[in-house]
Amino acid sequence: MSDPILIEVCVDSVASAVAAERGGAERVELCSNLLEGGVTPSAGLIELVRARTSIGLQVMIRPRGSDFCYTPEEFETMKRDIVAAKNLGADGVVLGILNADGSVDIERTRELVELARPLNVTFHRAFDMSADLFRALESICATGADRLLTSGGAKTALQAVEQVARLVEAARGRIPIMACGGINHLNAKSIIEQTGVREIHVGLRSPVASPMLHRNPELSIGTAAECEYPRFQVLEENVLSLHRAVALART
Repeated sequence: MSDPILIEVCVDSVASAVAAERGGAERVELCSNLLEGGVTPSAGLIELVRARTSIGLQVMIRPRGSDFCYTPEEFETMKRDIVAAKNLGADGVVLGILNADGSVDIERTRELVELARPLNVTFHRAFDMSADLFRALESICATGADRLLTSGGAKTALQAVEQVARLVEAARGRIPIMACGGINHLNAKSIIEQTGVREIHVGLRSPVASPMLHRNPELSIGTAAECEYPRFQVLEENVLSLHRAVALART
């Protein structure tokens, strides 16, 4: 009998982390600023999520949004954030560094992987922004990272199931491939069966109304005016629906 499919949920709040655990997720990836794809969360958020949940806690190590080519100062920030995550009880970290030519920065990634031990390390979707996915896969294996997160270089995993399947085959068991990108209870079973992945990474965020009664329509503090008041949160029932769908998958 095949091992069960592991569900990892991307969260940016204590409420979402708790909902993910109650819905049956085995792990959460904790980030802040998901509007920019996720950056390193605060120490306070890491500490509180660790205190309120017992499932695996992966902490995003990304000093800023935009690209994945980092300055020496940003690299030093990543190292310090890894140490902080370890001290706050994280089970793993999530990171990725590219060179300017789109190749994986093997040397600096390996340094971060070694610094993170004994925590596990996920190489994130910086991989999907690399110049050559299969060359990048070999580079990531060389860094010692423990898993690779990918949508196959496309916006969603469903658009790239054949590519993800080829990556699983090319990995040859050296590193687990975790599929991501638009996965939900409607398509998870198909994606798992077509690709052969045993881990999936999901967002499942739903809009939650702001409690603010007074609003200033003339001013937006953030750069995205349409996101000034709406918030997004993972709901337990959506994770439960995914968990039930995944249970039906077979590979």
